[in-house]
Amino acid sequence: MGMRALFGLLLAAGLTLAGSAARAHPHVWITATSELLYATDGTITGVRHAWTFDDMFSAYAVQGLEGKTKGAYSREELAPLAQTNVESLKEYAYFTFARADGKKERFQEPVDYFLDYKDTVLTLHFTLPLKNPVKPRQLMLEVFDRSFFIDFQMAKDNPVKLVGAPAGCQTKLERPSDGTASAQKLNEQTFMSGENANFGMMFANKITVDCP
Repeated sequence: MGMRALFGLLLAAGLTLAGSAARAHPHVWITATSELLYATDGTITGVRHAWTFDDMFSAYAVQGLEGKTKGAYSREELAPLAQTNVESLKEYAYFTFARADGKKERFQEPVDYFLDYKDTVLTLHFTLPLKNPVKPRQLMLEVFDRSFFIDFQMAKDNPVKLVGAPAGCQTKLERPSDGTASAQKLNEQTFMSGENANFGMMFANKITVDCP
């Protein structure tokens, strides 16, 4: 199958489980870091993500890829896969949701995207420019999958960085509490009733940036 629309494929598989409790358990694990990008005038211009996939997903992703060196893949060799990935992410709003002073902001299509492969795992790097750069007192950024098919965990070290931010801006990261127990407590009925449409919100990583 070679180049495969990984997110598309796996998410489609996940969505076919809708109405079943199986949907409450992640099938892909991502360790993420996010950088908020600022222009010189202090406006936020976008977000740069780096998402490292779990080793099972990574192994599945590179299946059938021909690399010059066995077990290694260059950025060039991974370029078509990177493109497929970011294109299929669009349908899911890039799992990235922003509010500036409470107002919902939208992103443009990703730029500067690439995949790298190191220590048997793939990392997808991409920048999401804001449609309208903003200069809010408070920016809230949430990273999560509504269906909880993908479990996003912010990296332990330096999960959030501000790049070029004005002096005095403070960041706060709220990680989801370990939600696996609550996922297991939810019975089939809850899922059938459709109340889980935004189940993944329970597992959102919330980044808040307050600027003076």
